[in-house]
Amino acid sequence: MKFTIFGLTISSSWGNGHATPYRAILKALHRQGHQVHFYEKDLPYYAQHRDLADCDFLSLYLYSDWDNVRRSAVEQARGSDVVICASFCPEGARIIAEVLELPGPLRLFYDLDTPVTLGAMEREGVEYLRADQIPGFDLYLSFTGGATLTELRSRWGARFAAPLYGCVDPEVHSRTTRRPEFACDLSYMGTYATDRQAKLESLFLGPARKLAARRFVLAGSLYPWDSQWPENVRKIEHVGPGDHSALYSSSRLTLNITREEMARWGYCPSGRFFEAAACGTPIVTDWFDGLDHFFDCDRELLMVRSTKDVVSAMTRPDSELQGIAARARERTLSEHTGKQRARELIGAIEQALDRPREQRARSEVA
Repeated sequence: MKFTIFGLTISSSWGNGHATPYRAILKALHRQGHQVHFYEKDLPYYAQHRDLADCDFLSLYLYSDWDNVRRSAVEQARGSDVVICASFCPEGARIIAEVLELPGPLRLFYDLDTPVTLGAMEREGVEYLRADQIPGFDLYLSFTGGATLTELRSRWGARFAAPLYGCVDPEVHSRTTRRPEFACDLSYMGTYATDRQAKLESLFLGPARKLAARRFVLAGSLYPWDSQWPENVRKIEHVGPGDHSALYSSSRLTLNITREEMARWGYCPSGRFFEAAACGTPIVTDWFDGLDHFFDCDRELLMVRSTKDVVSAMTRPDSELQGIAARARERTLSEHTGKQRARELIGAIEQALDRPREQRARSEVA
């Protein structure tokens, strides 16, 4: 099949969680014999942090303005089997209006930010999608599953909704040599978000203050670095995808914190969850509904709610931590890779294609 995709970015992983899963899934699609064309607006902050070294698995089109590329992009989409419009694509609603007019290809929306999208829809709306456009898609793919799929159908009129969760590329993320600049007892990698700050304080900064002799690494952009931080916390502005494995492999444990809006909906594992697991690093995590759909929470993860819980996890013996990490890695490599997600994507597309156009108007949840 020929795919044309209009997304936020695949060329830069800086400050976003889109690029890494795109790369894993689209590389797998290419290896399965599919052809992919990806359109990305050339935004300055991504251009300054571009880290896609090898792009031989797709054709990437960087454009400065939609009007400059509109004609050729729409023609590319017209000749495709599947067109995917995705969340946070600049001028996305305008592009979608063009795509929904195309009679030939299957039209998909891939929402890598579904709780954010639906929350904003209730308030002021979003630039990348209008509420009245949702029923126009043949398939709505969501990074978040569970009750979100029912909400998409019952409230927003999605014809056919299916999950397409985060994932990992084992060729990019695997156990590697420990590096001194990343060496720590506990790491956390994530872009600054106001709704994560309370948990960051409790689950990361709190343990750092309690365990002054231990080393902590905080990696992520947009943090107010002029704030008061514990002296044993090393701050790194950005860690590129090529160094993610080194960071995780150099961490005795790593922390996952779920954004408040994502946790409220559940079934929302971050792609970095799977990256850390693939590297064989024990994961300390907060709870969200549906987490046990992806992992055995008793045997493969370290569940925490407080500073005390994190401190307790950090004092467990290495042998116990390594066993937990090994089980999570085995699960991830069998169920949560880009190859597996590509298969799930094709399966959802085939289900959508099996339904005649006139029947696709009926709402349905996968």
